Amino acid sequence: MTIATLDFPTLDEIEKMLLRQAGSTVHYPKNHVIFAAGDLADRIFLIESGYVKIYRLSADGRRVTVGSIRSPGEMMGLAETLLGGERTCFAGAINDVSLVIVRKAKFEEILATHPVMALKVAKLLGARMRDAEGIIHEMVCWQAPGRLALMLLKMGDRCGVESKNGIMINLQLTHEELANMVGTSRQTVTSLLNTFKMEKSIAYEGRGIKILDPDKLARWIT
Repeated sequence: MTIATLDFPTLDEIEKMLLRQAGSTVHYPKNHVIFAAGDLADRIFLIESGYVKIYRLSADGRRVTVGSIRSPGEMMGLAETLLGGERTCFAGAINDVSLVIVRKAKFEEILATHPVMALKVAKLLGARMRDAEGIIHEMVCWQAPGRLALMLLKMGDRCGVESKNGIMINLQLTHEELANMVGTSRQTVTSLLNTFKMEKSIAYEGRGIKILDPDKLARWIT
């Protein structure tokens, strides 16, 4: 089974330099909350290094992932900043991250003077909307094994490092964090990962996960 992945528009080096010149660079440690629901959405972020998760809090305090993991080279905080008002989501550092922060007025000035970049931002927001619609469909229509298998394959595609015997995902996510990403319990994730390991779809390496057989893992997606 072939896993369809969206082609997210990316900034070129000149566009990244424009943001670096207009903003300031900050560094945050693992698990730091970069922005929170209720914060004024008055800035965008360019991820220079590290990975960030976007999530909301459920009524019982669980962190529910509502978007794909943001990777180096990506912008985040775009939609709410361009719309204005308060943020509705949280952004948390999965590991140590470096970010360029650009204030809203400066970012809008850049977009006004660089229409190609503005079009790229519009296409990126469209791609993320389609990705979010896909996540909703997965939550409604697929069982937990398929959701977890697809999440691992997506992580491998976007964050993994290929080697001769597999794709290494070294984000060191806990089973609780994975459970929050696929809308199930920690116990279910632990059981499913053990099943994937027994069938040799995946293997553990330290605190990371290596995808050994993407095709076998994809068979769970039904």
